[in-house]
Amino acid sequence: MTDADAIASGAAVQVQAPVPAPVRLVLVDDHPLVRDGLRARLSVVPAVEVIGEAASGVEALRLAARLAPDLMLVDVGMKGMNGIELAQMLRLHHPDIRVLMLSMYDNREYVRSAVRAGARGYVLKESPAGEILAAIEAVRAGGSYFSAAVAGAEADEPLPQLTTREHEVLVRLAHGKSNKAVARDLDISVRTVETHRLSLRRKLGADSASELLKIAVAYGWTTL
Repeated sequence: MTDADAIASGAAVQVQAPVPAPVRLVLVDDHPLVRDGLRARLSVVPAVEVIGEAASGVEALRLAARLAPDLMLVDVGMKGMNGIELAQMLRLHHPDIRVLMLSMYDNREYVRSAVRAGARGYVLKESPAGEILAAIEAVRAGGSYFSAAVAGAEADEPLPQLTTREHEVLVRLAHGKSNKAVARDLDISVRTVETHRLSLRRKLGADSASELLKIAVAYGWTTL
């Protein structure tokens, strides 16, 4: 009996709910073995379709433009453009692509900087496949997901308030520029740069220049 016959006869017709399309995902990690492992773990999940892989942030941006995935699973600690910097670029140029961070580090500063950069979640690489899948589903649905070891870190601490000039100085210092080069870039004196640098160290609680730069990276303040 066809559906039309069933309706005409008054019989009940069962309507199956449409199956949602799998989330289209790109893996971003500079270690081939890690990507291979992730692909193997996700390939058996009907709800996920791995449509591409990238070994660097630059390659990931190319794939973002060409494939327009729903989600990118991004390693935090890549060489060159790290995962946090990539998340910033994706938020700027491809805001529809959701970013889920995958990391071996349960560092709370990394979590906070990832969230500020636009990431929707942060999952540890040691997590079982079920947790990674749960994170993907949560982020795809518009929510967020954080592994238990870092849960709550994204809301632990307010962002330090910097002036526009302090931010400009800090970003350039994070890129390895000298006080003289920063002064030249911003058309200010070297003494003024030094003053801003001291102010930054006080505001951010940095005891040394290296600690100041480490904090800049952790907060995602590395984009010129």
